[in-house]
Parts: sequence; C-alpha cells; structure tokens
Amino acid sequence: MTAPAGGAPLLTVEGVVKEFGLRRTLGERVTRTPAEGHRAVDDVSFTLRRGEILGLAGGSGSGKTTLARCLVRLIEPDAGTIELDGTDVRAARGKDLRELRRRMQMVFQDPYASLNPRMTVGTALHEAGRVHSRPGSENAAQFVREALERVHLSASAAERRPRELSGGQRQRVAVARALAVDPEVLIADEAVSALDVSVQAQLLNLFLDLRDELGVAILFVAHQLAVIAELADRVAVMNQGRIVEIGDTATVFGHPQDDYTKALLAAHPRPDMGNRASVAS
Repeated sequence: MTAPAGGAPLLTVEGVVKEFGLRRTLGERVTRTPAEGHRAVDDVSFTLRRGEILGLAGGSGSGKTTLARCLVRLIEPDAGTIELDGTDVRAARGKDLRELRRRMQMVFQDPYASLNPRMTVGTALHEAGRVHSRPGSENAAQFVREALERVHLSASAAERRPRELSGGQRQRVAVARALAVDPEVLIADEAVSALDVSVQAQLLNLFLDLRDELGVAILFVAHQLAVIAELADRVAVMNQGRIVEIGDTATVFGHPQDDYTKALLAAHPRPDMGNRASVAS
C-alpha cells in the first residue's frame, strides 16, 4: 500500500456537531415539554491528507453517514469548522459552494438511486463535466470514453441506462461520474457494502488504483472492518456520534484501546491485515 503524501492536511474537521430534534408525543405537546435532541455527530475532529485513505468505521446508527453528508453540506452541521485546503466549507455560498462540492465528491451506497434512470451513462457522465466546465467536456464522446476507461468500463456502456447494468457496473459509473469533475477528496459512503465479495474486491482495487494514479484523498465509510483493513491507511472508529479511536489501521485493529473498538472487532470476522500487525483476538 502506498504511503499517504505528507504536508499540510487537505481536509480539516474540528468540533463538528449535528443534532436532530425528536418528535414530541401528544402529552409532551399538551404540557409544552421542550423537544429533546439527538446528537448524531458529537464534537468530531480529524484530518485527511492528499493521497490518504481514511476509513470511517462503526456500527449502524453511529453517525458515519451523517458526518459524511455534513462535510459536503448535504446536511448543514450545527457547529464546528470544516476546511478544504484552507477554505471554509461552512461559509461558502452559491458558486463557491458548488466549487467546493466539485472538489469533494460523494459516492453513495446505492448507485441505482443516485443515477438518473432516464439518462444513459454517457449523458450522466458528460452532464457532470459540462455543469462544472471541466477541460475536455466540449468533446462529449471522448470525455465519456476516458471517464469510463478510468473505472475499467468499455465505451459501449455509454449507451446503456442504469437498469441495464449490474450492481458493480452501476457503482463504477457512480465513481466515474464523481471523478469526471476532478475532485480532490472522494467520500465513499458504504460504496461496496451492497455488492458480493468478488465485486467488492474489484472495487477496492479500483479505489487503490485511483488513489495511486490521481492522488485523490478518500474518506471511506464502511461498517465492514475487513474492507477497511484491506483499504485504509488510517481508521477512525465512531460510536454514538463521536470518534472514540483514530490512528494507523494496523495499530488500531492490532491493539485497540477503546472498549467499543474491541467489541466491534470481536463482533466481526477477523480482518486480514496482510503484512500489517495481526489483529488481537
């Protein structure tokens, strides 16, 4: 695995908070009892460097997806700072926000839901480049062909619609669309969890190739520890909205310090760390 590039962090997250109000019961409304809130993300801080893959692990409901969406402001955080290469993400508006979202692209768990079923693959890829005025997008056929080649799909896929593709092919198209706008950060939210094991392995190799070839930084959200062990340089473990442990993947999985991390490892198949330190039983 290629070591992440050094230098200053590309993405800096400090003290991010996101709280959702809970619906009050009829009795609470009558008595005017204030609604309680649920902190889905609670004072989260971390950094991500260029060319680094950071795994974000945790059980269902731990806050991983909410945090990922806060980073690109699909959900507005309530507090904290998010900076992309020194630019304040939370302060951006209009064209500045659109440019930041170009620089930080998301790949969602369900590619069928995130791709327009009425659009061909080629139209979807070209539209992304055209909207963001990417170099080469004036030549639609070549732009689309190069985008598909980047994710190891043939040019013939351009004429097909999402329903005509397999799950793995659809996810490759989703990755190709994200890469078509030349992002610096790729946020993959459970991007392989819906795929079978053999297709998962192909997608993981693709993410590694993209990191090595393009230098893109990747925040890889997953509940599967074995996937993170295979892919990530570092791992952050979330529980109840907080990061309870963060560090080098081999160190965290080999010598977990937090009780929740230990319980999470005990509840999952033992991650295969390859040449890394063995995971403690």
